[in-house]
Amino acid sequence: MSKYVVPQPSSEDQADVTDTKPHGSLDADIIIKNAPDPVFVSDLDGKILLANDAVYELLGFRTDEVLEQSLSRFISAEETREFTAALREVIERGVTRNARLNPLSASGEIISTSLNASALRDADGKVIGAIGILRDMRELDRARVYADNLIKNAPDPVFVSDLDGKIQLANDAVYELLGFRTDEVLEQSLSRFISAEETREFTAALREVIERGVTRNARLNPLSASGEIISTSLNASALRDADGKVIGSIGILRDMRELDKALAYSDNIIKNSPDPVFVSDLEGKIQLANDAVYELLGFRPDEVLEQSLSRFISTEEAREFLAALREVIERGVTRNARLNPRSASNEVIPTTLNASALRDVDGKVIGAIGILRDMRSYEKVVNDLQESKAELQEKILDLEKFEEVVVGRELKMIALEKEIENLKHQLDEARRGHVAKRENDSRAERSQGGRWT
Repeated sequence: MSKYVVPQPSSEDQADVTDTKPHGSLDADIIIKNAPDPVFVSDLDGKILLANDAVYELLGFRTDEVLEQSLSRFISAEETREFTAALREVIERGVTRNARLNPLSASGEIISTSLNASALRDADGKVIGAIGILRDMRELDRARVYADNLIKNAPDPVFVSDLDGKIQLANDAVYELLGFRTDEVLEQSLSRFISAEETREFTAALREVIERGVTRNARLNPLSASGEIISTSLNASALRDADGKVIGSIGILRDMRELDKALAYSDNIIKNSPDPVFVSDLEGKIQLANDAVYELLGFRPDEVLEQSLSRFISTEEAREFLAALREVIERGVTRNARLNPRSASNEVIPTTLNASALRDVDGKVIGAIGILRDMRSYEKVVNDLQESKAELQEKILDLEKFEEVVVGRELKMIALEKEIENLKHQLDEARRGHVAKRENDSRAERSQGGRWT
């Protein structure tokens, strides 16, 4: 059997290769025999000259039922033609890859396999046959059927494309979204449905799929059969072959029309809000701002958009704002954070910030919507009240001093009145004493005058 792996030398060269032939033949036989995959050797007519145990195990035939048999015995006429074409490719290029063969086993089962074949050459380098390696694809095919079923029944539009962007498979949701028939989508390049710019972006997304295995939230706006431009987002993951090599992508489209309407509505609300409203990413970079922001700060849009909020506030407040963003991520909202941005005229403007979470279509927090409230009028009122309070306190002190003086005078008047009362009482007592003395004296005189007579 080894003579088919290492070509027989000519008679004149026989003596020179006697020592090397068995060694080369033995190496080839050992490699083929111990290969874990089914390996066979055929001539250029497709006759099997050598096969390892894995071939017999795969097909269920005995050795004598395989060797010296044409491969056409085990495969269909169509596949025999394809195998012959693969042999021609081996002769021309030295190798063929991933040809599909479905040999019939001894039990009558059709076994799905893929064939990788390389050239078998004689001592002069001439191709005299092929070494074929079969890979049992039954498990992979079952997985593909399962994946196809998942794709077919997915509620979102799902398609499979090769690395050139040609659509190989699409589910009903794709046809429903675009309004095209199956034959108008399959085997068509995605560039038929999207603009040249978006085709370049999709190609870049494919490169990202190849490099990273996935791409997320690429925007595509395919044109439907009715001429409507449909806003979608694309999430794509790598489609790999049996060897793990990326051979295409599985793309999931999300119809963004309703969300875009909601975003346009929210943008309109932001734009027409009387309060300054802005949208920032999670790093504090301003993505959107309404006219009230520019009016408050006095900057132009190009001086605000794509700028970090830290440009307008102090380092300390920038740290506080980032802390507020963390609170937004954790709790969905933050309230009454104090910010004092500096305006174009270099005025420090006291404001309060209320912020809520900005989420993507999957509900993940991707930024914050902030509403600023100009606190200058409020603080002026507070300052006026504080000044009025200070003035009032001064007046109270003056009143207290006046009251102290008045009360002192009143106390003195009360004391004086008491003293006058005492004096009056003393005078009354003295008057009553004088009157009583006179009356006594008068009675005494009358009494003496009576005794004399």
